[in-house]
Amino acid sequence: VIIILVLLSGLFSGLNLGLLGLNKSELERKIKLGDKRAKRIYSVRKRGNLLLCTLLLGNVAVNSILAIFLGDITTGVVAVIVSTGLIVFFGEIIPQATISRYALAVGFRTTWLVKIFMLILLPVCWPIAKILDWILGEEMPTIWSRNELAEIIKLHQKSKHSSIDADEQRIVLGALSFSNKTAEEILTPRKVVFSLEANNILDVKTLEKIKRFGFSRIPVYRDEIDKIIGILYSKDLIQIRLGKKVQEVCKRNKIIQIDKGKKLDALLNEFIKKKIHIAIVKNEYGEFEGIVSLEDVIEEILRTQIVDEKDTVRDLQKKAKKI
Repeated sequence: VIIILVLLSGLFSGLNLGLLGLNKSELERKIKLGDKRAKRIYSVRKRGNLLLCTLLLGNVAVNSILAIFLGDITTGVVAVIVSTGLIVFFGEIIPQATISRYALAVGFRTTWLVKIFMLILLPVCWPIAKILDWILGEEMPTIWSRNELAEIIKLHQKSKHSSIDADEQRIVLGALSFSNKTAEEILTPRKVVFSLEANNILDVKTLEKIKRFGFSRIPVYRDEIDKIIGILYSKDLIQIRLGKKVQEVCKRNKIIQIDKGKKLDALLNEFIKKKIHIAIVKNEYGEFEGIVSLEDVIEEILRTQIVDEKDTVRDLQKKAKKI
């Protein structure tokens, strides 16, 4: 009898910590991913207060019966010492330490037994659970902040049990952090921006210069660099008749002008919505600060430099700082 009572005490105590330690939203995510263990456990875990009342009432009842039973067969002091030792070590510490670590596995195999106890104790536990539901309301889902998600990803990458590799970690962390950054942080400074004056003639010399720099989109200004009027697309220069002015070829409607404090997530949405891949960045005085391209934003998400066969400089920001 003592062995059975101690086992029941450990079961109630361990399941109380293990099952209630499994968040409902966590179980729901696992169910969506096809976890059969989570689906079975959720059938009892979804009624959290009823489960809590059942396990606590069962635990208290079993511990009380154990103390009374030992008191009947031994002296009072011995009964107290023995019952305390049995309950603390075999009814609390060991089962809680074990089941909390393997909550899904143990819960999956004991759900049927928990349902039996819930049915037996329903007349007592149901009213208490309903009162708790009314006073406390629904359980709040676990919501992690952006920084907490980042730390979770880092922890997964370091763990040998995780399937997340270094590349996936880098990309996910980039996606979580890029919306905090502004255009000013990633722009190509005006010092190193290759641009053309609107009245420049597209002759052989100018075309050779464009070819040498290798940019697919070139800002076009009138009189001074602060007055950007459009973007010249290099692809539009294929088989062009020489002698035309830059302003005749450049696209004036394919231009986005943004403040340097614009967030990158908002800028990415604007790029996608307007189908334009380059933005002109200006400061609070309307002065030209530099340019930001779609590629710059993607590099922030991927956390790596994208270098193609035409790039002569890997990082233009570093080059601008040296000038």
